Amino acid sequence: MMTADDVVSILDLLRSARVDVWTGGGWGVDALVGRQTRPHRDLDLMHRADQEPAVVAALTGAGFVETLDWRPVRFVLADAPGREIDLHPLVFGPDGSAAQASPDPGRPFHYPASCFVTGVIRGVTVPCLSPEQQVHFHQGYPPTDRDRHDMAQLRRAFGIATHF
Repeated sequence: MMTADDVVSILDLLRSARVDVWTGGGWGVDALVGRQTRPHRDLDLMHRADQEPAVVAALTGAGFVETLDWRPVRFVLADAPGREIDLHPLVFGPDGSAAQASPDPGRPFHYPASCFVTGVIRGVTVPCLSPEQQVHFHQGYPPTDRDRHDMAQLRRAFGIATHF
């Protein structure tokens, strides 16, 4: 399991390495609503693709090792206690928007510049993805109970429509 203290510690480590990351997934939703709403098995982080060597160096220096390589779409690092970090490389455009490779090479995932916002985990302001981007990325697949829970949090906190 990934605790809030773990998340803050990992983000602090990466901030010290002078890399840009944004929290997504369940922790991203919890950052947006300002409190932990459910247990989390991992931490989803978007990072600048050109900063990937520094991201990996910082995390391997903290005991994480690569356990999955689906580059350029994503890769996973884990440590001995079993904490997992799911990393998503982003290529930024001059306007601040970004693209992430997808399993379908002709259809990358798009991140508008406006989706890079901040939230709060354990009283610490952290970079994360906007509510709209979270909703956007929860489309096109059958939702799990965790997905339903996360979208319910966004509906309650922001009054935005979700598709489930």
